[in-house]
Amino acid sequence: MEQSGTSALLQGAVQDLASDVVSALRGGDHVRMSGIGTGAVEEIEGSLDLAAVRVLGADLLLPHVLFPAPPDPEALAVFRKTVEAFPPRADAAPTVKWSHWAMSRTLRRLDTPLTGAQGPPGAPFEDEGGEPDASWLDEAAWQALTHQLAVLAPLAVPGEDCGVARAARRRPVDVARGFVRAVRRRDWQQAAGAGRWLTLLDGVPDALGLEAGLDFVELMGGNDPRVALQVQAARVMRTAGALV
Repeated sequence: MEQSGTSALLQGAVQDLASDVVSALRGGDHVRMSGIGTGAVEEIEGSLDLAAVRVLGADLLLPHVLFPAPPDPEALAVFRKTVEAFPPRADAAPTVKWSHWAMSRTLRRLDTPLTGAQGPPGAPFEDEGGEPDASWLDEAAWQALTHQLAVLAPLAVPGEDCGVARAARRRPVDVARGFVRAVRRRDWQQAAGAGRWLTLLDGVPDALGLEAGLDFVELMGGNDPRVALQVQAARVMRTAGALV
């Protein structure tokens, strides 16, 4: 019962954070981070708050990647603390390693202009030369590919050139098939994550009707803020792409 209660609390914390990100994406504002970062960073070390940030991953600071608004220093400090607190083990799953890599890349991107420092050699957020292997995505069936890309949706940002992004760019039709399959299976989180990737890919079949499909996913996703986050991210990136 205690474990179930903790899981429910964690899920609620993640949803609250996702709602904050959605609000920031819609308004081009700072991520407010409900209930987190209001005190000393040391006070939340090892807390449920850090676990929630870890689950949401790099998407916590997505509005500050897509918009020219620097993150709140306290939010950035919490993000940094999370990266430091949850390094992947050597035998961690590829998605875990890539999620950590995405957080590290985001931290370097947003923190360096503020502090002028990138951390000492070997710091957990140093990503140069440390990109995980992504060859397993080239060998994955299209169903598995879509599932894994949805898990790694925080890597779907404009201009990202990493192994996961390159794998997605090589297989736009497979990702489109996976998007349709996820919609038919009513897996709205997977459909939203796949749709976010498709927004950035060339060669997506026009017959897919991605924009209408994302509207449908958002509608059917109901009150799930993690679905709304992916759909709103796709919209922001699609609009930005149209303006270029």
